[in-house]
Amino acid sequence: MFEKILIANRGEIALRVIQACKEMGIATVAVFSKADKDSLHVKMADEAVCIGAAPSINSYLHIPSIMSAAEICDVEAIHPGYGFLAENIHFAEICESCNIKFIGPTAENIKAMGDKAEARKIALNAGAPIVPGSEGPVDSKEEALKIAKKIKYPVVVKAVAGGGGRGIRVAHNDISLANAFFTAQSEAEIAFDNSQLYLEKYIEQPRHVEIQILGDEKKNIVHLGERDCTVQRRHQKLLEESPSPAIKSKLRKEMGHIAVKIARDIGYVNAGTIEFLLDKSGKFFFIEMNTRIQVEHPVTEMVTGIDLIKEQLRVAYGQELSFSQKDISFNGWAMECRINAEDSDNGFTPSPGKIIKYHPPGGPGIRVDSNIYAGGFVSPYYDSMIAKIIAHGKDRSEAISRMNRALEEYIIEGVKTTIPFHRKLINDPRFQSGRYATDFVEQILS
Repeated sequence: MFEKILIANRGEIALRVIQACKEMGIATVAVFSKADKDSLHVKMADEAVCIGAAPSINSYLHIPSIMSAAEICDVEAIHPGYGFLAENIHFAEICESCNIKFIGPTAENIKAMGDKAEARKIALNAGAPIVPGSEGPVDSKEEALKIAKKIKYPVVVKAVAGGGGRGIRVAHNDISLANAFFTAQSEAEIAFDNSQLYLEKYIEQPRHVEIQILGDEKKNIVHLGERDCTVQRRHQKLLEESPSPAIKSKLRKEMGHIAVKIARDIGYVNAGTIEFLLDKSGKFFFIEMNTRIQVEHPVTEMVTGIDLIKEQLRVAYGQELSFSQKDISFNGWAMECRINAEDSDNGFTPSPGKIIKYHPPGGPGIRVDSNIYAGGFVSPYYDSMIAKIIAHGKDRSEAISRMNRALEEYIIEGVKTTIPFHRKLINDPRFQSGRYATDFVEQILS
């Protein structure tokens, strides 16, 4: 196994990787910006290297600084976490050229599925149903209008290099499409340095369901069931659960088969997710693949008993998966609430600042992944997520009850958080019934 790795990330995911490494006897190197010098991942790693000023472009996105830290500390591999450089083809290639293992998919995998329009073609060739839309990038507003006329409104404009809910706009007529096209194009250029867009038919009130897959270098690929990520605000996930209340065993098997087929067709290695939309009639459609570990990976870990971070490390080292598809079983129900430092009563405005008091919940079936502590500081420079509460129970009802208790027990003072909003959300009869769609949060807020 690796003797030492560097984690090219921050926050709870950096700490999560460090924890897995400690259990496996792997030494860790944390990198940090000047704003994060007192962060928990810095304190918990075996070594830590400052890589620049607070803005991520000068630190967590600055490849030369990260590679310099890797060389100075003589690491064998780099784990990118999620976000930042996790799906950066250039970064993966540089790691390879420096003989440093990138703990994730190959650069070829990232390239194949990172272009959302190209990914649709790959999925189609694998037999996956896809949402009607453009065959490739749409180069002009006029072309977008022609496609919209063919597939009919509403339509959604998406960034080819998209992620994190950015570069996505819904249009219901020609006028709104023209506006959406230019807005999404500008947003995509700023966020991804790639202004290319593609068009899809907008499926109204769908569910968003993803299949977790794992592949090794010996071409073994398995799926670990689904996660329901339907609870979203402005395309940003707020709560995830596994299994999905909308999926029966037959559909799960069919979606899992398609997900594995897509991954196998591109020779996928390491962890990733195949994303689907489920319409009102129960039909599913491929939308994209995320070639990295996901924020919501803990719910899959809770229901399968498989540590996804450890599996990432083993696969990156060249080991085969220690289990086959028939070995995977699902136990109970798990859900995750993303706790953000935001004022949900004031338009979800970010709320950075010092943590005055901190007490995480505990007890049966509760897990908290977080990087904050009393006296620590929530920075205004990065994503506002500061913790994840994961609740596991024998069934959905018990998982909800445990989550409700955990949210009530969780004490964070000094900054506003979305805990009150999550309590309102999980106690809503529509959520408790399991019958909700991607517009659920807007309905709550209206």
